[in-house]
Amino acid sequence: MAEDFFSLTREDQREALEYARAESGRPAHLLEKDLWVVWALRALFDSPLSADLTFKGGTSLSKVYKIIDRFSEDIDLTYNIRKLIPDLIGDSSDLPTSRSQASKWTQAVRNRLPEWIARHVQPLVQEALDRERLNARLELGGPEKDKLFLHYPALAQGTGYVAPVVTLEFGGRATGEPHQVFPVGCDIAAYLPEVSFPTAAPVVMSIARTFWEKATAAHVFCAQGRIRGERYARHWHDLAAIARSPHFVTVIADRAVAGVVARHKSCFFIEKDRDGQTIDYVAATTGHLKIVPKGEARAALAKDYAAMLADEVMVGDTVSFDKLLEACAELEAKVNEAAA
Repeated sequence: MAEDFFSLTREDQREALEYARAESGRPAHLLEKDLWVVWALRALFDSPLSADLTFKGGTSLSKVYKIIDRFSEDIDLTYNIRKLIPDLIGDSSDLPTSRSQASKWTQAVRNRLPEWIARHVQPLVQEALDRERLNARLELGGPEKDKLFLHYPALAQGTGYVAPVVTLEFGGRATGEPHQVFPVGCDIAAYLPEVSFPTAAPVVMSIARTFWEKATAAHVFCAQGRIRGERYARHWHDLAAIARSPHFVTVIADRAVAGVVARHKSCFFIEKDRDGQTIDYVAATTGHLKIVPKGEARAALAKDYAAMLADEVMVGDTVSFDKLLEACAELEAKVNEAAA
């Protein structure tokens, strides 16, 4: 019977990571973090919370759909808005009918989501840690207290770009649909069949919705001409990867999901461009998508992309920044042509 990884001594765990590194060519600190990512997914989706949670974002593209060739380190999750503010939504649509109603719903989500995480998610994950006698620490954080940080005792180190922390980032302004259940395993498992590693079965957002959420985020960045924080370049990498995948034709043909994302962001994520005009998400999803930045925005994105590559988060050959944006320009043209 295979021995559980977490029951091994720290020295044996370190040796296992080093063996997998040598066999796979992947950095040990990324193999280790991937293991904790899957563990966290198991803790969440083996619980009663799973019925109302959706796993989404870049990590879902990597772990579930096997589309992207970069290590995606954090876990993006949507908690069903119908469960979070049922008293405000009632039997109506899960989209507000006016800007004032959208503001009311948004404020309610901001007020209730941190409390829900603190009362339901954090104790559940802590119970799983205690049950398995794992030496990791949980911390509720983020500017809006909508993130749960899982600090684990790292056995391996990288450059610092990828920290020994799994961030569970929660949103509560959508349903997460369309979605379905998929199995997820640890990357290291393929190299050590005699050792048992965590597995999970999360409810996962569709590729089409993930694509349009990332595409509209990139569109906003280009319209504003400025980068907000770090780790933004991953969106362009992921969009280009989806465009190379067999799913792309289906994704850009799914006008229903594109419309859902446009309407949702028009209600909950109102943004202004560099001229102070409200960014039109409907236009972005119906033939006027712009995801290739210029000037200072391009330079800032290039710097962030270089930092991402420096910590060896890419699996296999890397693409230069210029080549990446060339691919995104082709993607932009194809998406706009399909929409038209």
